[in-house]
Amino acid sequence: MNVTECIKSRRSIRKYKPDAIDHSIIDSIVSTASYSPSWKNTQITRYIAIEDSSILSTIAEQFVPDFNAKIIRQAPMLIAVTYVKGRSGFERDGSFSTKKEDRWQMFDAGIASMSFCLAAEEQGLGTVIMGVFDEDGITGLLQIPEDRELAALIAIGYPDISPQAPKRKTVDVLLQYKSKTAPQAARHQI
Repeated sequence: MNVTECIKSRRSIRKYKPDAIDHSIIDSIVSTASYSPSWKNTQITRYIAIEDSSILSTIAEQFVPDFNAKIIRQAPMLIAVTYVKGRSGFERDGSFSTKKEDRWQMFDAGIASMSFCLAAEEQGLGTVIMGVFDEDGITGLLQIPEDRELAALIAIGYPDISPQAPKRKTVDVLLQYKSKTAPQAARHQI
């Protein structure tokens, strides 16, 4: 599978087969995702693979809305994506490098999450990234260290559905050129 095929075939999967995922596959996915770019190569993203059914049940029952609980209850594994705080977007003296301040942390975690999902797709696994959850509750439950922050949850497993790609916006809507040689008007104003 080439990169274009992987990007175009990957879907958010919300229904999974109950089959367990071999740890060597998850290790391989995380190894691949570790090549994601990050601010000054800080590599701040960390993963917690949750397979314990009692922890999954607690997260589903107490810390996510019903639409995410439905996914988590039948997924064989949930990945808690965390990042090390205070490194991405900062200078060595602790000051912010840009007006975006510490938001680069989430940017880096997002890049790594997409790399994780694409690597999972290549392994025949489905994923869905979830961002609506009780951050404090899950942080406490998983005993996430104080120097790390929970960025996202990724359900992962062997897909039990095969959704079609939703309609995509065209290049005319998504792309605007600015040229030195001849000023061009925007193709489309958003």
